[in-house]
Amino acid sequence: MSDRRPNILFIMADQMAAPLLPLHDPSSPIQMPHLSALAKNGVVFDSAYCNSPLCAPSRFSLVSGQLPSKIGGFDNAADFPADVPTYAHYLRRLGYRTALSGKMHFCGPDQLHGYEERLTSDIYPADYGWAVNWDEPDVRPSWYHNMSSVLQAGPCVRTNQIDFDEEVVFKARQYLYDHVRNTPGQPFCLTVSMTHPHDPYTIPDEFWSLYRDEDVRMPRHELAQDAQDPHAQRLLKVIDLWGKTMPPEAVLRARRAYYGACSYIDAKIGALVKTLNDCGLGDDTIIVFSGDHGDMLGERGLWYKMHWFEMAARVPMVIHAPGRFAAHRVASSVSTIDLLPTFVALAGGTLDASLTLDGRSLLPHLNGQAGHDEVIGEYMAEGTNTPLFMIRRGDYKFIYSQKDPQLLFNVAQDPQERVNLADSPAHQALREAFVAEVAQRWDIAALHAQVLASQRRRRFVAAALSQGKLTSWDHQPMVDASEQYMRNHMDLDDLERRARFPKP
Repeated sequence: MSDRRPNILFIMADQMAAPLLPLHDPSSPIQMPHLSALAKNGVVFDSAYCNSPLCAPSRFSLVSGQLPSKIGGFDNAADFPADVPTYAHYLRRLGYRTALSGKMHFCGPDQLHGYEERLTSDIYPADYGWAVNWDEPDVRPSWYHNMSSVLQAGPCVRTNQIDFDEEVVFKARQYLYDHVRNTPGQPFCLTVSMTHPHDPYTIPDEFWSLYRDEDVRMPRHELAQDAQDPHAQRLLKVIDLWGKTMPPEAVLRARRAYYGACSYIDAKIGALVKTLNDCGLGDDTIIVFSGDHGDMLGERGLWYKMHWFEMAARVPMVIHAPGRFAAHRVASSVSTIDLLPTFVALAGGTLDASLTLDGRSLLPHLNGQAGHDEVIGEYMAEGTNTPLFMIRRGDYKFIYSQKDPQLLFNVAQDPQERVNLADSPAHQALREAFVAEVAQRWDIAALHAQVLASQRRRRFVAAALSQGKLTSWDHQPMVDASEQYMRNHMDLDDLERRARFPKP
């Protein structure tokens, strides 16, 4: 390990439910040996959360260290402003090469947000077409999730998602090879963001066949639809499951494919770690693994994400730097919003005190010291008609919306969140304290109006831009073929010598 600033390899999975993983459940049947190896020698956060259980808002918060309400990150078509500092901006100022291979779901014309390079395009659109509409809460747009992902679950040969992740990891590994050959003296922060195990629930036979039907655990906690909380009932309508049931065999196949997709991600983790080590970068690189949110996978009768229950909101988080931090586990609740200040601290930099930041550095936790134990969450997208907040602190999780009954769970004693304590006489003082904290933290009426105005603007602009000539905001990776491989303006011997690693 050298004295210079460490490299950072940040690996992200999409929609990976932490409670299911062997990382947190030793009896889990999911096979993830490469992640388990990182965890064995790393720091594992057993209570890590996203700050909004939906792709774009979660990712905007993750890269910026700010809550969605501070940056307009309301839904999957929210514009992410170009003047919001990200960890990529911070690290570039510290001399890092910053690159992104894969998904970050940036919406709007800025598709870099501090990354010096994006090695691939994104898997999802960058325009405003997926804006939520609180003006018509009972209308179900065609682009909402439906249950086809469950009903059509099973093995495959190829999918759109496989195409994407294969390119993401190929380009990331090539970036590492190019780095060690061309810029070995400059530290890098490479973010590799894959789309698995996000639905649709299908995976090649190589990973499907790792499991048998009898290996698959079915949902442990199912609720009748009329017993669900109002937000969960709205979500059932969002995903077109209201008044319907899923065949048990479809649920089993979906969960088996999800297991396989987790193993697929693990295989890619293994490939990336092998490339690091092959290039002699392992000792100087901090590896961080996390995700954007989880997946209900049929628990409580719900699917996908969009709620604050553990399966949807908890994410895996591992920081592997055995030369810097002793292996241990952290029980305190933290969130992905904490990664920006953590990356800056790991790089030996300092935060700009004049800039807004909600996240807090995980460095005390990494050093085995006492750190914060709190997660603040906001959700303002599909299934809502006003903001839905979450506070996780100590053993408790509190979920609040002005229009819905309050939810209060002792997650430590009730990890399945079966018992709502909001009306328990023994918990009234705690509930009232949480209600008072919500009122202190948020001006809900103002935020509601802000979200509604943003939705209306974006719907108007999207309708206008759909007319006439299309100018896409989707990121277009540029390749200069004149500088690839062997060309006549290059000296062949010099090229072969520069391209070979280790150099002869």
